[in-house]
Amino acid sequence: MAEKPTTVEVKILDKDYLVACPQEEQEALLQAARHLDTKMREIRSSGKVFGTERIAVMAALNITHDLLERDTMSDAASSILNAMDEKLDGALGDASGR
Repeated sequence: MAEKPTTVEVKILDKDYLVACPQEEQEALLQAARHLDTKMREIRSSGKVFGTERIAVMAALNITHDLLERDTMSDAASSILNAMDEKLDGALGDASGR
């Protein structure tokens, strides 16, 4: 049976937010809030974006881009490893046939 969500207070850009979250996910939520706060502070300190809403949207876009790029890199790394594995199998197959 899933635990009833509890309310967790997070602070982002000096503003408090109450978020319902299951007990077992609280640390992940706090980590996500710290990451978002850091990204939003970076954007705000650049002086190029004004307004909390715009800063939040830019932070969301940057974080999403980073995640999508990481997924793409993982797919590329997986493809490279598979190709290397096939070449290794082929080379070992050739060597054992001698």
